[in-house]
Amino acid sequence: MSDTIEKLMDAAESGIRLRGYHAVSFRDLAEELGIKSSSVHYYFRQKEDLGIALVERYAERFFATLDAKAKKAKTPEDRIRVFARVYRDALTGSDRICLCGMLGAESCGLPPELSEAAAGFLQANIDWVVESLSGTMKPKARKKRAAHVVATLQGAMILASSLKDYGLYDHAVQDLLAA
Repeated sequence: MSDTIEKLMDAAESGIRLRGYHAVSFRDLAEELGIKSSSVHYYFRQKEDLGIALVERYAERFFATLDAKAKKAKTPEDRIRVFARVYRDALTGSDRICLCGMLGAESCGLPPELSEAAAGFLQANIDWVVESLSGTMKPKARKKRAAHVVATLQGAMILASSLKDYGLYDHAVQDLLAA
């Protein structure tokens, strides 16, 4: 991937995670990078194409990190701790909520393919947690618990970011792991 595309995607991801999809424009991205708006259109024909590329890149990075860190996790609890840690690292590393959490919140107003891509990321999170939970749990209970884990972490990210207090995230994780 060219350096310009990486910088463009980095700026767009940061903007969306901070302000939302509709608050990021090709004109603003071009201005931020010191390039012409037509150059942004050269790489991404439509804003939706950029959004989908961002979700794909975000998911690839997220799951690569998650899988690498989860290799040493031996128990379901260890795997959930790793999962929560990867979320926390994403929050504290950028001081922003999850890209797909932000897009999910805006899903009613997004182009359908972008909304589906964000939903796909969130579903993949749930599926990963389902696979991580104890096989002694019934499948329906695992799915319910996995959705609860992801919803709790996404909500905790929003609160921690909005209120500028990472302790809120940590407390939510502690309560989640204690349950």
